[in-house]
Amino acid sequence: MNDIVKPSTIAGVMELLPEDQLAFNYIKSVIEETFKKYQFLPIDTPLIEKDEILFAKGGGETEKQIFKIESESKNMSLRFDLTVPLARYVAEHFSFLNFPFKRYHIAKVYRGERNQKGRYKEFYQCDIDIIGNNKLSIYNDALLPRVIYEIFSKLDFKGLSFHINNRKLLNGYFKSLGIEDSTETLRIIDKMAKIGKDKTIDLLKKEVSSDKAIEIVDFLDNNLSNTEVLEKLEKEKKNELFLQGLEELKTVYAYMKEFGIPDENIKLDLSITRGLDYYTSTVYETFLNGYESIGSVCSGGRYEDLASKFSKQKLPGVGLSIGLTRLFYQFQELGLVDKYKKDFTQVLVVPMDDSYNFYAIDLVNKLREEAIRVDLYLEGGKSGKKLAYADKIGVKNVIIIGEEEYKNKVLTLKNMETGDQSTLGLDELIEKIKQS
Repeated sequence: MNDIVKPSTIAGVMELLPEDQLAFNYIKSVIEETFKKYQFLPIDTPLIEKDEILFAKGGGETEKQIFKIESESKNMSLRFDLTVPLARYVAEHFSFLNFPFKRYHIAKVYRGERNQKGRYKEFYQCDIDIIGNNKLSIYNDALLPRVIYEIFSKLDFKGLSFHINNRKLLNGYFKSLGIEDSTETLRIIDKMAKIGKDKTIDLLKKEVSSDKAIEIVDFLDNNLSNTEVLEKLEKEKKNELFLQGLEELKTVYAYMKEFGIPDENIKLDLSITRGLDYYTSTVYETFLNGYESIGSVCSGGRYEDLASKFSKQKLPGVGLSIGLTRLFYQFQELGLVDKYKKDFTQVLVVPMDDSYNFYAIDLVNKLREEAIRVDLYLEGGKSGKKLAYADKIGVKNVIIIGEEEYKNKVLTLKNMETGDQSTLGLDELIEKIKQS
């Protein structure tokens, strides 16, 4: 006798039961439809990329997390994000694209994350980017938050806070302190929300003097209003790079409000850095008010040259990304998923005897022509068992076809929540289902 293998998934992947999968798909559809509303074009790059593409900007931590594919003839790996494939895509298809190129991509990516709650080896990212050819208007930096604002409004989150900053402003500030290479300083500051000010100062002291470490943390104070932040920055006027970053920050802020994002949903936050070298100007983190424990639900920023490793063309861009799998996990943990579980089946047709099956099938065909989401139960058994099935799958309405219904060419509609029943003709039934 063959041994039975215990069915199980690997750690670090999300696999949902159908009811939760419907909720997940609903959220994904809201994101995609909003991307399309703002005229972002879809792309879908291969799951597998050449190693020379994925490692073009250097290996480091990324290379340690990558899933390689065993192959004698090719060096290939699974993509770890959607940005590197975008860079390759734009460089490869440059002559066929129109700029600014607005694209969205919703797909799975793979990283060798260590096993812990809320971290996944396989997860969905939902990305939007706008790519320019040689230049890209700063107004685009304000358009992307507007798209995200609408998505979370549709998901019933009115309290959304965009924390925005500008890397030129920060780098200009660090330069005024004599810090020429701010890479490590930015990485430390990026952790400040998690580790606190005191720990941040301790880490900064390893890079700069004690006085400068304290001055930097004071400069990054995020307990000021937007007006107070701008007044503070106007007084600084450190150097040309600082002033350029300040002007960009003011412009993005003004455009965000003009696009319809309320001022109370925008936070000028000098502590936001997005620690990667990748970003060169605007940077964003997005938080749900009252659910800050989730962390940022959407992040990104502007980059100077998307495809510098793949093309001589200068391709500046700005992008934002929602980590959908992690976000859905957080919604599950907070008990927020139920409101996204939309009715899948509007009505279930249940013939009480096999002799009524053809009549039931004919009815189902007519209901589908009316765009009603209908299913048919043709399994045998007593009426109680059939109605119990409807209860288990959460169908609110059941059409019962028995001897009387078949003989008189009428239909009995039963509301499974209230127990109410009504006998109707076909046209009446269709209208009632559409209104329910």
